[in-house]
Amino acid sequence: MGHKGIRVLIVDDERTLADTLALIVTRSGYESMAVYDGREAIEAATLFKPHAVISDVMMPGMNGIELARYFTENFAGCRVLLMTGHDSADSLVEAYLSCGHVVNILTKPVMPQTILAFVASCAEAFAKHEEPDRGYSGIV
Repeated sequence: MGHKGIRVLIVDDERTLADTLALIVTRSGYESMAVYDGREAIEAATLFKPHAVISDVMMPGMNGIELARYFTENFAGCRVLLMTGHDSADSLVEAYLSCGHVVNILTKPVMPQTILAFVASCAEAFAKHEEPDRGYSGIV
């Protein structure tokens, strides 16, 4: 299976960054959607059903760690990549990982190639473990 059908949800309160990443992902042959906070991501996910979520850690309201937990618990196989530009996010991330959760974390600024490599790994996993009715694969 190629890129088609792989859906990537990008969540960042920096709208320009979210929109730019969505454009890069879309131009690389994947489906993408940009949203600007955690609540909006949860609402969008019901219809969009992402295979991958790329989210900022520090956002007003629901932070990226809470969002990662939501997606790993409610969307079996959805892979999560968190981005952080804040040192204060380190303790949040450490607490999340200490609970046995697995998540990929990058420090901003994030290179587009790195984002696309993550999405490509999600596409490969999806192709190997495709479940046509649900459209998800294993967790990173």
